[in-house]
Amino acid sequence: MLAKLTVTIVLILTGLVANAQVKLLTLNELEARAAKGKDTTFVINFWATWCVPCVEELPYFEKLNTENFKKPVKVLLMSLDFKSKLNSDVIPFVNKHQLKAEVFVVNEADQQRFIDRLDKNWSGALPATLIINTADRRRSFYERTFNYEQLRKVVEQ
Repeated sequence: MLAKLTVTIVLILTGLVANAQVKLLTLNELEARAAKGKDTTFVINFWATWCVPCVEELPYFEKLNTENFKKPVKVLLMSLDFKSKLNSDVIPFVNKHQLKAEVFVVNEADQQRFIDRLDKNWSGALPATLIINTADRRRSFYERTFNYEQLRKVVEQ
């Protein structure tokens, strides 16, 4: 009986920790966060749970996040799944794939306005990646998939 109770408590706490990992985020909040991290390079990947190429490249972003843990490189995973899918799709996906990078769901009422504001040349296709470093005045946008070596190289530029 005590073993079952312990397992139940551990599962509940694990779920709470994992669920707390996924938050809603607006473009204004994202821009403010990037502005505060003056010496940090932000690697922001735009993806969705239903996007096969996105899912295939997520391990590369996770590896980049892990390998740069003590460096001023921060990986943010921005899901373009609908906000209404946060609990039913995104959080279970994050738990299943054990994502450790920060995960957000885009919190914008007008997705097209969000896309246009993020990069005027972005068609809205996924995956897409934005790399920002305010100290270096770097802002690079990529509407494509990456393998790990390609990703590492564009971040190191």
